[in-house]
Amino acid sequence: MDLGENVNTPTTRLLTLLNVSALKSRKRTRDEDSPAPEKLNKRKTVKLAEDITLDPGPILHDRTNNDADDEVIEANEENDGVDPRDITSPYEQHYGPNTELVSDASRSSVDQRRWTCSREKVGKLPTVFSLRNEDITPPSKKLAKKTAIPERLRGPFQARQSKQSSDQRQVQDDLLSILSAHLDLYNPALSLEDHRSVRDVIALHALDHITKKRRRVLKNNERLAHAKAASVSPPEDVQDQGFTRPSVLVLLPFRSSALAWLDALITHTPSPAYQIENHSRFLSEYALPPDAVDKLAVAEPGTYPRDHVETFKGNVDDNFRVGIKLTRKSVKLFADFYGCDIILASPLGLRMSIEKEKNADFLSSIEILVIDQMNALAMQNWEHVQYVLSNMNNLPKDSHDADFSRIKPWYLDGYSAYLRQSIFLSPFETPELRALFNTTLKNTAGKVRVDKIWPAIQVPESIDQTFVPFDCANPKDEPEKRFAYFTTQLLPRVLKSAVQSANTVIFIPSSFDFIRVHNYFRKQSSLNFAVLSEYSTNQDISRARETFFSGKKAFLLVSERFHFYRRYKIRGIRNLIFYGPPEHAQFFSEFLSFPFLDDGVEASDVMSKVIYSKYDKFRLERIVGTKGLKGLLEGLL
Repeated sequence: MDLGENVNTPTTRLLTLLNVSALKSRKRTRDEDSPAPEKLNKRKTVKLAEDITLDPGPILHDRTNNDADDEVIEANEENDGVDPRDITSPYEQHYGPNTELVSDASRSSVDQRRWTCSREKVGKLPTVFSLRNEDITPPSKKLAKKTAIPERLRGPFQARQSKQSSDQRQVQDDLLSILSAHLDLYNPALSLEDHRSVRDVIALHALDHITKKRRRVLKNNERLAHAKAASVSPPEDVQDQGFTRPSVLVLLPFRSSALAWLDALITHTPSPAYQIENHSRFLSEYALPPDAVDKLAVAEPGTYPRDHVETFKGNVDDNFRVGIKLTRKSVKLFADFYGCDIILASPLGLRMSIEKEKNADFLSSIEILVIDQMNALAMQNWEHVQYVLSNMNNLPKDSHDADFSRIKPWYLDGYSAYLRQSIFLSPFETPELRALFNTTLKNTAGKVRVDKIWPAIQVPESIDQTFVPFDCANPKDEPEKRFAYFTTQLLPRVLKSAVQSANTVIFIPSSFDFIRVHNYFRKQSSLNFAVLSEYSTNQDISRARETFFSGKKAFLLVSERFHFYRRYKIRGIRNLIFYGPPEHAQFFSEFLSFPFLDDGVEASDVMSKVIYSKYDKFRLERIVGTKGLKGLLEGLL
């Protein structure tokens, strides 16, 4: 065998890991009678924030799965109707050591994307199921019952449900039946009204998963201890762990989002049954300072759009990461990454940790991935999300003193990505999100996408709206074709009109397109224009708005990211050119209403043109509605 060609195979890397672990173990045995001085190059732990230093201690080691405060299962936990070793339970069938979901046929089917799709109703929720071709189980039979959740968690949840509306209870129950079956879930139509209740039910599912995993570990600890006390051979079916302890990762855009998720988690772990440790510190680092005034939160309703308030109120720092450890009686915040169960982090925060430590071993055993507010993450830097996903469920570079006899076989085989459950949440869909769902998720149990019939967005009546199509046969050519159409056909016609060549806003969704159009305008000496982008300073913004309103500048280039972050009302608009349909449909409605901020403006004074191709399907659908989309795309498909 040519070792040079196989050095990066999972088997070779695993053997290397085992050899390194064995060498470390022997070295510890030789040295335990005469302890060596502390190494100068001792491995550092992952830091959770720049201003805190955590004691690495024993929680970096495999014994984090068997901590002293977790060593006993109480009677009320033992008798709540959920057996952690019940091979018929949904958890055991999916995550058990002998699961059938990682067979060669299952993995091959997923790798080749051989999915059978069907539209199904889950309660009142319209969905699209994607199951492997050879999986003949009807989608309705895939769904799990709420009784699979331990009573200790289910009881408080049902008590809170009783105080909610029937619609909210229905949404939660429908989603829980999907989540408890360990299917991937993609909800690209999550409304502001449902966001909190959906977050609540996903937090319950994550805690349920961690609880079942912990109980299985503790049960096996008992069995091994009894075998040792009785001087008999230890049981062999004790594979119950991954390479490292963290099993749930929640990716979020802002610290305020992490605060909302913590609130959702601790509603399921009320006192006095649980103690929340370091809660005050978390509030001081993830909420606003006590003397700070949040102008979005205190503003009169209607001052700012509701979606803007919900996204940006609170602490909007986008560089954070925090570990949460769940024990029998406590929720410990700011736990070390190798000693925690849940990681709440931003993609930027995780990327900085990974690049600093030069490994992502703490992501090697993630079994539930949640990405919330994906629209906001896309407005930050989508590459950070892709970077984190590329570092998940890989074989670790270090053993971290793991007991390999306790690691599940499918981890050792490098198949954990085929069992990871992914949950994606967004208020709307983009091609990038659909591509992520279609191509990167490998859960062999199947995946579910929530479907929605979009209504047409409400805009001021009687405005002259024109949707201008251009032909494009290849998505790779789309930016070039759009730019060519804009510069050679649409813009020359606009410049020939005395009315349309003044008081004109050009709204550009893509940052790359914005830079391109901006550079083009700079080269045209005859074009008099101002710019509003996400990089504009407050002084730049004031100057651009004033010169455009006063008529000193005929054109105003506006990027969608600028409007996403700033949400200014712009006066002086009479003509609108959308270089492409906005990702956020409400932006279309808002810009069409801005001309009427000025006195005496009639609908006949306003003109709007939207450039689009067949690849703008998702964005168009949110503007003209699902029914109106067909007419716009006719002849382009």
